[in-house]
Amino acid sequence: MAVVREESTWRCSPLSPAALNSLTAAEHELRALRSTGAVFGLLDVDDEFFIVLRPAPTGSRLLLSDATAAIDYDIAADVLETLNVEIPDIDPDELDDVEPWEEGDLGVLADLGLPEPVLSVILAETDLYPDEQLGMIAQRLGFANELSAVLDKLPR
Repeated sequence: MAVVREESTWRCSPLSPAALNSLTAAEHELRALRSTGAVFGLLDVDDEFFIVLRPAPTGSRLLLSDATAAIDYDIAADVLETLNVEIPDIDPDELDDVEPWEEGDLGVLADLGLPEPVLSVILAETDLYPDEQLGMIAQRLGFANELSAVLDKLPR
């Protein structure tokens, strides 16, 4: 999902399926939106983890909700590579026994009204699905209705 804030108005629009597989594709789509306000992407990958992607002229700001996802998902591995963080050395058979942890910029949405400590609490709710965590982010920032309206129109 692409999220744009211009002045006090939020706008959400779906990204292509390619954005869930390629960090480069997601960045390209978000940069193409060309807004005077804030632009960021919320990528819910297979209901396993999410990525917050915020393109900037000096490079994208990134947050990966679960670093262990890099073992099974190329896009998560790409995020860690961009962040200069090594892919966790965990046996894939033991993933279910490992508590997930985030990597990246917890302040990625702070200037929009979601402080690092609040985002940290949302990420700590590991019993929630990524879409529920993203819903909490949307609620906190004030675009939950816009997000729901777009999600309701997407094919399931």
